[in-house]
Amino acid sequence: MKSLLAAALAASIALPAAAALKEGDSAPEFKAQASQAGKVFGYSLKDALKKGPVVVYFYPSAYTGGCNVQAHAFAVNQEKFAAAGASIVGVSLDSIARLNDFSADPEYCAGKIAVASDADGRIAKAYDLTVKDAAPGRKDTRGKDIDHGFAERTTFIVTPNGKVAAVVGGLAPGANVEQALQAVQKLAAAK
Repeated sequence: MKSLLAAALAASIALPAAAALKEGDSAPEFKAQASQAGKVFGYSLKDALKKGPVVVYFYPSAYTGGCNVQAHAFAVNQEKFAAAGASIVGVSLDSIARLNDFSADPEYCAGKIAVASDADGRIAKAYDLTVKDAAPGRKDTRGKDIDHGFAERTTFIVTPNGKVAAVVGGLAPGANVEQALQAVQKLAAAK
């Protein structure tokens, strides 16, 4: 009985928002402008999946407390994800100009992970995530205005066949990264 209760509790902690895509669903393909190390490029999920699993992590906004922590944790652990055969792309409603700064910032993405601009929220909505409007006057950690909406923090592990292998949501940013890493390592071990 204790193990069932523990399993139920662990599952409830790792659950994303109720409406998000679920394990086994097809991950919507997307193309977007992205930035890595301050350089803009065209990102295609379909192309990235040709190389292995992709960690698609949605976050509310660059240069905000939790998102800074999450980007830094992904950057610090990027080699562990790569060792498990996975690549990482962050997706937010930030403009590509904000993401150029964020992707190159040594405190956050540190040039190690790509971040894609979903300025109209189309990608987040395709993944059944909630998108909220920005509160007027909200500032980022640099003191600059945040003039875009926010997607909820949810991470999808997508396998090369385009299926969602795991969904991580409802966790603190650092724990989100840890759960995503465990999911890709589990995929790698199953090969």
